[in-house]
Amino acid sequence: MKEKSMREYAHFIANHWHRPASRQTVDRSNPANDALVARYAQGGQADMDIAVAAARKAFDEGPWPRMPAQERADILYRIADLITANAERLIDIEIEEVGKARRFVKGDVGAASAFFRHAAGMAAQSHGEAYSNLPAQKTGLVLRQPVGVVGVIVPWNFPIEIFAKKVPFALASGCTVVVKPSEMTSGSALEVARLAASAGLPPGVLNIVTGRGSEAGEALTTHPGIDMISFTGSTTVGQHIIRRSADTVKRVTVELGGKSANIVCADADLDSALEGTLQAIFAFQGQCCVAGSRLLVADGIAEVFLKRLIARAEALTIGDPQLAATDLGAMISAAHTQKVLGYIERAKRDGHRLIAGGDRITPGAGLSDNFVSPTIFADVQPDHALFAEEIFGPVLSVTRFRTSEEAIALANQTQYGLANTIWTTNLATAMTASRQLKSGLVWVNTTLDGAPQLPFGGVKASGFGRELGNAGYDDFTDVKTVILSTAPYLSSFSAPT
Repeated sequence: MKEKSMREYAHFIANHWHRPASRQTVDRSNPANDALVARYAQGGQADMDIAVAAARKAFDEGPWPRMPAQERADILYRIADLITANAERLIDIEIEEVGKARRFVKGDVGAASAFFRHAAGMAAQSHGEAYSNLPAQKTGLVLRQPVGVVGVIVPWNFPIEIFAKKVPFALASGCTVVVKPSEMTSGSALEVARLAASAGLPPGVLNIVTGRGSEAGEALTTHPGIDMISFTGSTTVGQHIIRRSADTVKRVTVELGGKSANIVCADADLDSALEGTLQAIFAFQGQCCVAGSRLLVADGIAEVFLKRLIARAEALTIGDPQLAATDLGAMISAAHTQKVLGYIERAKRDGHRLIAGGDRITPGAGLSDNFVSPTIFADVQPDHALFAEEIFGPVLSVTRFRTSEEAIALANQTQYGLANTIWTTNLATAMTASRQLKSGLVWVNTTLDGAPQLPFGGVKASGFGRELGNAGYDDFTDVKTVILSTAPYLSSFSAPT
């Protein structure tokens, strides 16, 4: 892409492009070819003050939390329609900024529309409980009311999809929102906010402030006008956000890192397990919090399975993410590419057996060298970084097991607890694993799967709180108990004489 096609953005506040307080900007280059594609405002405290004030006014005084639920739903449905109508532009923006292959970005944008549509349906539903069986002519109500102004922090790996896992559900409940997207991938959030304004979303309900986390993110996290923070990103940053949010007693939900196990049992459908294993680690170049980066394979089938896996991995097409035939696109940046390569080199030095990939490559003319070939290490021990640490790249560690009990123990031997996968045709094995695997999500004979109705989130160092489903909606609400009496009040004190 030529530089003259570069997109340039201000902040988006109260349905208008807002001139930033500072002239500082953040440039974004396409990681696949190093061409400059976007320039974003570097937000700070002054910009965040304006955005939070707009969201606060919209919540405290505006129509959004007070309008009939069906009217909120209608607006969210219109936003979903506009995302679909503008899908090609959104896809191109995501490919330019993330470097992800087109075949996967199409799914991300489609999911974003589906999430807005599902949230719209939830907005129109009744949320709460009523109890008419209380004693003494009393009725109890349990109300779910919007928590208030929500700060949303979105990572760089699934910009539009994770935006849509959070924002429409907060909006459906009646909350107003301030979003701080990743400084590397802010385009889709700004474009969706613009579409939302054209769909009739009232001013101040959805606001976007761009910039680096150290400035814009910190200002959002510590702002006294924010009632809740919903964050997706690394465990280290999540821990910092939890600590900083404590000063103002904010509600916090965090979806953090992962080191997911992909268990292939001896009785598995090996064709399905093979394709699932490939997808679980190499889709999106492994830059995925639920990537199946630890392959646990039954000893009796390991040699045959790994031989087939190597052949499939080496046949994947690495190249220009804009092309429909590309399987693996670019890593997010040169710095992250180097970080992933550092793990590979460390594993080599430590004597681990490299059986596929391990290279930094330039896959074609005009492309950068921010590409890493699908990499597989065999016979990895649980005490090594390959097994224990989140690499966030196309690097698979392989460890063998003899029994399903050993496999579950190995899977649980991690600080993380986001997702795990098991491939088996034995129902008893599947059910036992589903109960004993310590993660917020378990896939059985499928992987990287989900639906808007189903909650998503982790346990242990992978965070707390949920996105999607009823649980995801409920996280954006406060519970209020109301007790109504139709009988005269009887005091516990002695009657007056």
